[in-house]
Amino acid sequence: MRRRFFVVFGLACGLVLAVTSSGPRPLSAAGLELPQRLSDVNFWKLSADWSEANGYFRSDNLTSNELLFQNVVGDLMKRTRPGRVYLGVGPEQNYTYMAAVRPAMAIIFDIRRGNLDLQLMYKALFELASDRADFVSMLFAKPRPAGLTSKSTVVQIFSAFSESPTSETLYQQTLKAIDANLTRTHAFPVPAVDLDGIEYVYHAFYWAGFAVRPNVTYDELMTATDGVGGYRSYLASEENFQFLKKLQSQNLVIPVVADFGGPKAIRAVGAYLKAHDALVSTFYLSNVEQYLSQDGKWSIFCKNVATLPLDAGSTFIRSTNRGFAGFGGGPGFVSSLGSMAEEVKNCGP
Repeated sequence: MRRRFFVVFGLACGLVLAVTSSGPRPLSAAGLELPQRLSDVNFWKLSADWSEANGYFRSDNLTSNELLFQNVVGDLMKRTRPGRVYLGVGPEQNYTYMAAVRPAMAIIFDIRRGNLDLQLMYKALFELASDRADFVSMLFAKPRPAGLTSKSTVVQIFSAFSESPTSETLYQQTLKAIDANLTRTHAFPVPAVDLDGIEYVYHAFYWAGFAVRPNVTYDELMTATDGVGGYRSYLASEENFQFLKKLQSQNLVIPVVADFGGPKAIRAVGAYLKAHDALVSTFYLSNVEQYLSQDGKWSIFCKNVATLPLDAGSTFIRSTNRGFAGFGGGPGFVSSLGSMAEEVKNCGP
C-alpha cells in the first residue's frame, strides 16, 4: 500500500545545474553539442547512469525553507549567461534560479531518491499544465478559481487558491494523469517503488496544502520578493513558467541521486558536459557543505567540482543558517554567491 502521510522538518537542501553559452564557441574534440531535446530513452538512461545509491537525510525536504533565497537573483543574473548548464540540489527553489539564469539544461541532485520522485512529479505537472493557474490547481488538488489569467500576479493567484477547497476527486484524477504522463506518454520504466514515492509526495501536497512545510509555506515562498520589491519566483510570471514548461517537455531537467562527496555523479556529469562543449552556469548548494564538512567529505566534493567545465562566470549559490544556531532555520537562512572556478582551483582532480 502506498504511503499517504508524512512529517516534514529540518533543513532544506537544494542544488541546480545550468549550462549556457556566451556566444559561438568551437566544438569540443568529441564534436558534440548539448542536445536541444533528449529522447525519453536518453533522459531515463542519463538519470540512471549518473545516479548513485539512495542515501539518507533526516527529513523529506519536499519544499524549501529558505525565505530569502531570491535576494541573490539580481546579482546572479549579472554574473551568469543564459544557455549554459544549471546544477542544483533539492526541491522547487531550483526552478526560481533556473528561470533567472535560463539554462539550456539542468541537473538536479539530491542524496535521497525521494527527491528524484519529487522532481518526476513536478516534470509531469509542468507538462500537463497549460499555465500557472492550472499548475497550482493540480499541484494542490484545488479547483481553479474563476478569473485567473496569464496576466494575474502571483499574489492574486495564491490569494484566489487560498479560498479554493481541496478536492479528493481532483487529487485522484491528477495522480492518474501524473502516472500516465510518465509511464505512457514518455514510457519511462518507472519502478513500482518510485510510483509509490511519487504518490507519497503528491499526497503530501494534497493533504497539507500550502503548509507542506509549516515554516515557510509554499505561498510565502512564491510571493516573497528579492529584497528590493521584485517578484522573482518561478510562478511570479507566465514567462518564467512557460520557460520551465518547455525545458521539462524537452526532457532537459534531469533528476539524479547523488552524494556530493561520492565517487560518481558529479564527475559523470562533468565528463558529459565536457564531451558536449558545455559550461556550468550555476551550482546551487543550499547548505549541503555544512553536512559534507561534518562527514569529512568536503575535500572530496571540492575535487569533484574541479572536474566540471567552469569559467569566470560559473557561480555557486549557497545558503547559510545565521550562526548555525540550531536547525529549522526558516527565514534565518541567508543566500550568498561565490566563484566556482576560484574556489576550487586548488582542489585538484
